[in-house]
Amino acid sequence: MPSRITIISEGLAFITGALSKNLQQAGFEVNVVAPKVKEVNEYRNQTDIFLVYAGEYVSKSRDLFVYLKDTCSEDEKIIGVIGYSPEISEVEAIVGSNYVALKVTRPFDMKELVSSMEKLCEAEEARKMGKNILLIDDDLAYLKMVQGWLTPQYRVTIAKSGMQAISYIVNHTPDLILLDYEMPITSGPQVMEMIRSEPNSEGIPIIFLTGKSDKESVMSVMALKPQGYMLKSMPKEEILKTVDNFFETSKWKNI
Repeated sequence: MPSRITIISEGLAFITGALSKNLQQAGFEVNVVAPKVKEVNEYRNQTDIFLVYAGEYVSKSRDLFVYLKDTCSEDEKIIGVIGYSPEISEVEAIVGSNYVALKVTRPFDMKELVSSMEKLCEAEEARKMGKNILLIDDDLAYLKMVQGWLTPQYRVTIAKSGMQAISYIVNHTPDLILLDYEMPITSGPQVMEMIRSEPNSEGIPIIFLTGKSDKESVMSVMALKPQGYMLKSMPKEEILKTVDNFFETSKWKNI
């Protein structure tokens, strides 16, 4: 299936028309919308990449870019930005560098842009064929931070509660679950019990995330027999190494 691009632009009908035409000739499905949350949302489910043609509207459209950030986080989508350097920086400051996968400074060469989009789509397809991680934590800031760390290499879906995670697992089978041990309402152990009680999900590996490193707390976590645990205070490099090592070890177990 061809990659689907939604171009977000205000005015500039001639330029966006030419851009749309060249992308379509390269095999992309393209839609062009105004920088309004309602209009962009109409194409949310028909979009793989949002391509923002930045302009003066950027500074007045913070709500749009917050929406794009949340959409990319929840739906595993990415963003490309075309514009002058200050405009690109402004978009990146709101959306976050994790989701801005392509930055094209004006003026630009149309053929080079189309080529960059083709390479970006190829890389995104390869990433989506990789391992899928479900990250569960009630701390939204921590969720977004760890998701950003893992996203370059893995497909990461986030859930802000145990029940949201259970709803996701009904229709999806992640390769690994990173589960906060201490959550309100439905705790990590309770979520794990529900996952283990269903035949379709009982085999999904779980690594607990915990904020406590004392011996008693660690023993309580490991008594539930997860595939491991990580301290939430671990730096980025150690979290990435732990996840990488898990998948590397699992690969050899499956041979």
